[in-house]
Amino acid sequence: MKRKVLWTIVFLFLPLQFVLAQSWENEYQQYMNMDDIESSTWEETSELLSELEQHPLNLNAITREQLECLPFLTEQEIEDICAYVYRYAPLKSMGELAMMASLDANKRRLLQCFVYLGEVEQQDSVEIKHKVYDHHEVIFTAKIPFYQREGDKSGYLGERYRHQFRYRYQHGKHLRLGLVGAQDAGEPFLTNKNKMGYDFYSYYLMVNEWKMVKSAIVGKYRMSMGMGLVLNNDFMLGKTTALASMGRQRQVLQPHSSTSSDHYLQGIAATLRLSPQWTFTPFFSYRLLDGTVNKDSLTISSIVTGGYHRTVGEMAKKDNTGQTTAGSQLVYKQGTFHVGLGVVYTHVSRSLNPNRNVIYRYYYPRGKDFMNIGTDYGWRSGRLALSGETAIDRKGALATMNTVSYRLMPELNMLVVQRFYGMKYEALHAQSFSEGGRVQNESGIYLGMEWKPSHRLVVSAYGDWAYFPWARYQVSRSSKAQDYQATMTYQWHDWSFSLRYRMRLKEKDNEEKTALMVQQEQRARLLATYHGTKLSSRTQIDLASIGKQTASWGWSISQQMGYQLSKNMELHAGAAYFHTDDYSSRLYLYERGMLYQFSNPVCYGHGIRYSLMFKAQLSHRLFVNIKAGVTDYFDRSSISSGLQQINHSSQTDLDLQVKWRF
Repeated sequence: MKRKVLWTIVFLFLPLQFVLAQSWENEYQQYMNMDDIESSTWEETSELLSELEQHPLNLNAITREQLECLPFLTEQEIEDICAYVYRYAPLKSMGELAMMASLDANKRRLLQCFVYLGEVEQQDSVEIKHKVYDHHEVIFTAKIPFYQREGDKSGYLGERYRHQFRYRYQHGKHLRLGLVGAQDAGEPFLTNKNKMGYDFYSYYLMVNEWKMVKSAIVGKYRMSMGMGLVLNNDFMLGKTTALASMGRQRQVLQPHSSTSSDHYLQGIAATLRLSPQWTFTPFFSYRLLDGTVNKDSLTISSIVTGGYHRTVGEMAKKDNTGQTTAGSQLVYKQGTFHVGLGVVYTHVSRSLNPNRNVIYRYYYPRGKDFMNIGTDYGWRSGRLALSGETAIDRKGALATMNTVSYRLMPELNMLVVQRFYGMKYEALHAQSFSEGGRVQNESGIYLGMEWKPSHRLVVSAYGDWAYFPWARYQVSRSSKAQDYQATMTYQWHDWSFSLRYRMRLKEKDNEEKTALMVQQEQRARLLATYHGTKLSSRTQIDLASIGKQTASWGWSISQQMGYQLSKNMELHAGAAYFHTDDYSSRLYLYERGMLYQFSNPVCYGHGIRYSLMFKAQLSHRLFVNIKAGVTDYFDRSSISSGLQQINHSSQTDLDLQVKWRF
């Protein structure tokens, strides 16, 4: 063990000049916190940004709608980019982004991951005809574990290997189709209920900008309306990203190209341009869900969203409940003003009947039929921007969320988010800004600010106060929560230094369940990054303290490094040392992952984590990624428990990925 610790320390403090190439994951980390990583929609967000990175946008021909797909940009930044491109296109260098005052150095680097400088597109149809192209892309990914879990010996229905494939075809800008197959470790392949091969498939055909059709999708897709109080199975607006985007929410229709088996619709949807100001989006969906069946065999107590089908019990829940969803949205947009009206109806084949004896589930959605109607609105003028949504369900229960952002001066932006989600409000497809993770049983106010006293320094902070009128998990009565975070980032030439501190106060039941006690959580992160022409670095220190009298402590130090071996080959390496008292003080580490996969290993206990990744472009069509990752624990002889238990103190995985373009 001493030898492993010694080599880890040596690796952590190697000179920072041999380091990691720029990627969106590295830059986007500063806009995330633990809640964002643990969010069930994070895979969809990661999928969207990975897709944009692999298929970047031409900055010289970019549109406002394309920029609105980037969740980290504010309305002011979008306005400045559009104005500059309109006036000065074609841009000759990415350095011209520095001429846009609202973009700081971190936003400029992040934006460069998703755009390129191409020719200004001509409007002449002959010119456009010559630009039409066909593009195919196939990606195979596999994870090979060098260990056995207890379930691999007895309990799991399939092999211990995780694998997936992706196929994407694109014809110019107007036609796109894709097919995805995914298999988790332990799930059966070509057997049991998976006789068609993979445990999960996604498929779609998408048409863009064809006559009056702005976009249309057949297959599996994701949608969001307004602020997400009626429908949102796409990007989730978290607290840190809300501050980074000044509360701007996207209204999108996207194909479901993710390997996630949750948060999607299946059927047909289209956004139609009725006029320059009016758009109409009707949609229909029918899909099968996993449900926990009650003893009466007719109802389900909950909809299962994990997506795992490894055991007999998990497989019995697969696709046992049908869900029909239909609705539409009508939007009027004139200049910087918009207003929309959306309606969603959902029917489930098995009635939802949660156990009311568990007090916090008393107001969970019940029945077979659900309907929600919502209106969203927004207006921006100069320094002021207003947006929001108000919705009701079929019983008249209310949910509303409203945001105000104001630029007090060019260097100072303020954001206020108010939300009220009635404890009786029911919406099966709602996801939005919240502390409790549900669009139900919560009211609160969020205040945020971003200050740029100089072109080198950015200071941001927020405070969030929430009230829950009804019981929640581990809370048997009404309760309160507070959340505070402050971040300071300083840019010095090619170096960036960031310090973040976060404190959360939550009321929870005491051990006797006779009163509420306040649980205090504190987390801090110190981050230093270097961005050169070819070289960059990321050094990170994390601290965590959970509780007051009997606090659980944790800390880690990590270093990511890489080296450009040649024009077509890269070598990346990372190492981390972590020491936490238990799972509650767990820490998340950043390391490079495969394409379309965001890697944030969770670490708790005492140990080290190290990884090595090799990326190569073997030809203009063939790409290969290989990654080996090892976690060594010093405080245990086995890892995890139950069917997931590994009877060893270390865990080694090998990831392989091949991408072929033709």
